[in-house]
Amino acid sequence: MKSIQHLISLLLVCLSFHTAAQSDTATTEEVWTVGTKVAPPFVIKNERGEFEGISIDLWKRIAEKEGIEYQFKETSLSGLLDGLNNGQLDASVAALTVNAQREKEIDFTHPYYTTGLAIAVPLEEDRLMAAISGFFSWEFFAALSGLCLLLLGVGALLWLFERKKNAEMFGGSASQGLGASFWWAAVTMTTVGYGDKAPTTLGGRIIGFIWMFAAIIIISSFTAAIATSLTVSQLSSSVEGVEDLPDVRVGTLENSASALFLSSRDIGYRKVASLSDGIAALESGKLDALVYDKPILQYLVNQEESETIQILPDVIERQDYAIALPEKSTQRERLNTTLLEIIEEDSWEDTVESYLGQQ
Repeated sequence: MKSIQHLISLLLVCLSFHTAAQSDTATTEEVWTVGTKVAPPFVIKNERGEFEGISIDLWKRIAEKEGIEYQFKETSLSGLLDGLNNGQLDASVAALTVNAQREKEIDFTHPYYTTGLAIAVPLEEDRLMAAISGFFSWEFFAALSGLCLLLLGVGALLWLFERKKNAEMFGGSASQGLGASFWWAAVTMTTVGYGDKAPTTLGGRIIGFIWMFAAIIIISSFTAAIATSLTVSQLSSSVEGVEDLPDVRVGTLENSASALFLSSRDIGYRKVASLSDGIAALESGKLDALVYDKPILQYLVNQEESETIQILPDVIERQDYAIALPEKSTQRERLNTTLLEIIEEDSWEDTVESYLGQQ
């Protein structure tokens, strides 16, 4: 009887070892479901429907070194996060930003790229109209009025010397004399000098001599001021930084790090379905600013060769990209080790530069 019991126990032990071995084999050979979302240049979907880009290239290298079998599953930004919580995804690879709110629900590997948020704004819609509108600005009329008063002052001073001894050119009534002297000051300043009016008295010629040199400086400064004003008006936008966002129409992707940033600053924003839609809204005048990760905005604007959109130079908030994993993932440590090994290689720098150019 005891021998039978020993035999049964031995069979049970062998069976448990066999089951454990099968379980280990299943775990090793398990195919990972990796969530991703198109976010060029980090995730790009090519014409064949295959994924490539900075984040995808990184994951492929990690998977190759770790012997991980995987399949990509395209989903939304919310899907990348929710899929890790509900067990539908084993990892999420995209332009995923690490932040405190997400860290409470899921795990992240070490960051593999550091960037920041930026603001895309439209350039002046019509450069010709911008140039024309510059001539009808209050500043332009103020400068022109000041110049006319100066011409009248110089003309009046000349008239006082010339009105009696040079009555042929500057005589007549006060209005006629001042009109003639104003005309002389204007044509002298512009270096046209028709020669129809010229001072003959010593005092008049001294004023004329001084005015000729002063006019050169004045007309040069006036021309430079107009040119600068028109150039700035062509390239200016109503948004120059974060402080301007509360007063304009701002767009961004829902549930993104940029949406969290705007909400934290109490800045209202409009949700856009995609960044391409956001850029189109900027071009059509439906949005005044689009806030999102700087390298992604730059890549899209460069790809579309848009001459009507510019990215403001300032980075307004730091963003770290990492691979997202389920909470308390047992795979995090080994993925971290491999990830750090890869991004320390020179070839990784070449990969990043091939998509973004030299930073």
